[in-house]
Amino acid sequence: MKLYSFLVALVIFSFSFSQKEIVSQNDAWAIYFGNHKICKNWGIHTEYQWRRSDYFNSWQQSLMRLGIDYYEKNGLQITAGYGWIRSFPYGKQAILYPNNEHRIWQQFIVKNNFTRFEIQHRYRLEQRFIEQKIMDSNSIYQHDHYNFRQRIRYRFLVNVPINHKEMKDNTLYLSFYDELFVGFGKGIGKNIVDQNRLYGAFGWKCNKNFNVQLGYLNQFIIKADGIKMERNHTLQIGITYNLDFSERKK
Repeated sequence: MKLYSFLVALVIFSFSFSQKEIVSQNDAWAIYFGNHKICKNWGIHTEYQWRRSDYFNSWQQSLMRLGIDYYEKNGLQITAGYGWIRSFPYGKQAILYPNNEHRIWQQFIVKNNFTRFEIQHRYRLEQRFIEQKIMDSNSIYQHDHYNFRQRIRYRFLVNVPINHKEMKDNTLYLSFYDELFVGFGKGIGKNIVDQNRLYGAFGWKCNKNFNVQLGYLNQFIIKADGIKMERNHTLQIGITYNLDFSERKK
């Protein structure tokens, strides 16, 4: 009886999974991050992501974030800010038109170390205003209104030094993270899970303010209808460059 139940469940799962439309695509992202400390407890977050589809051949997204950082003594970092995202039609499940998104976001990051592992937990809330367009009499899409959506994200990240026992200057390291995106509130479609990102990279920490990474991101996106899905294999190049103005004041 247990075997029968298992087989029935397996058949149901296989059937339901077969109804999904999953496409695999190749993308490339070039990313800049910078957290610029102004004084002991305050700083400015800057970020730009150049996201391309079909490797570097065409646009996927242009993403810019600005924020205000607050640093606690225990390693807790709190940030709130604004993001502007321009999305373009790309791939086999393309959106109908390029659109803009205005995004307000809040996050806090908890950092700790376990032996040689540097661990981060990042929790982020997003309030999203996503542009909707309608086609006019000339068959051109024109701005109509913005839809409001909310989302929560959780990222677990680990950095592992290779040529040193800790993350200090001139350290080659491995970086891994997994991030889950979950929608909530009004307007959510047939699924609440928006996407999942699994990432692995080699990094070089030149000093506390500058590092570079080259890695692979597996971005799995679930569309609002719960049927269309993307598995985007993404080459990711990341540069972090921080300016510490607080030290210059001493």
